[in-house]
Amino acid sequence: MKKKAIQRGLLGFPIGISIGHIITIIISLFLGSGNYYPIPPELISAVGSEIGAVVIQVVLSGLFGASCAAASVIWEIEDWSIAKQTGIHFSIISMIMLPIAYFAHWIPRSLVGFLMYFGAFVTIFVVVWVIHYYIWRNKIKYINKGIEARK
Repeated sequence: MKKKAIQRGLLGFPIGISIGHIITIIISLFLGSGNYYPIPPELISAVGSEIGAVVIQVVLSGLFGASCAAASVIWEIEDWSIAKQTGIHFSIISMIMLPIAYFAHWIPRSLVGFLMYFGAFVTIFVVVWVIHYYIWRNKIKYINKGIEARK
């Protein structure tokens, strides 16, 4: 299990960087007025240089991707209920994502900003969870039908 988590984490690092880059493109398309904004201006100010801020954001995006990928092994622990898997996975991802988002200036540094970001995070988590739940439920129904047909 530990080896699988490490392997997934190594794969998740470049995936996290790629997703982070895609997000900056999407944000720039909607808010950039024709300009590309790779990083929040607050991060540039905090770091002191644009290249330094880009490097930090790339590393943080990679760490988040690696963490999410490594944490996915939780879904394969068959002895745990779906509620336990969900709770632990949500806790791990929250403890990783929220500090990264704060440090990278992806969220306003205020209580309202934190609550809005956390609300969006919870909403996205729930939507993804529900989609995966129905996908797997349908796969299991299909497998069970195949087993019944063979009896």
